[in-house]
Amino acid sequence: MQYPLELTFKFWALAPQISVVDGQGNLQFYVKQKLFKLKELITVFADAGRNKPLYYIKADRIIDFSARYDFTDTNNHAIGAVKRRGLRSLWRARYDIFDGDNVIMTIQEKNPWIKIADALFAEIPIIGLLTGYVFNPVYLVSRPDETVVMRLEKIPSFLSRKFTIKTVNQISEQEQKQVLLSLMMMLLLERNRG
Repeated sequence: MQYPLELTFKFWALAPQISVVDGQGNLQFYVKQKLFKLKELITVFADAGRNKPLYYIKADRIIDFSARYDFTDTNNHAIGAVKRRGLRSLWRARYDIFDGDNVIMTIQEKNPWIKIADALFAEIPIIGLLTGYVFNPVYLVSRPDETVVMRLEKIPSFLSRKFTIKTVNQISEQEQKQVLLSLMMMLLLERNRG
């Protein structure tokens, strides 16, 4: 994959949609989340027409703040999982990325004050609509030894939320899949915060 990746999250769409484009402008992933599902099941496609499924993301329980989301390919082979760190994620978003039952990486919001400033700014009539330009969170993906391997950064935008994903250190192809699927799921869960 050619980095940096650009991830576009259509914020104003009725059903949340994410498209991931590589550094050469090629669509890598497309997700359209179904509305009103008690137990989350998301299909990640290779095309916007939703004809070629690549991966499935499935929650392990019905609507829960700290559900685990397992990733499988089209042959139902396990790829990994992501799980929010429950109450510890209220102040600063934190997610654990799993390979089987082992935590291999963590996604963590770099500065939690940005979401507080964003929430306050959003409450100001009319001016609050510009919040997408002013406050831009950054999420770091790191190994247990705190070595940062990827960085997700929000790009100022108005009608959609755009992010760039940059590699900081080398990771394997399997880890890339685990991280990218985790980042997409995290954005779907955190869409109301920044």
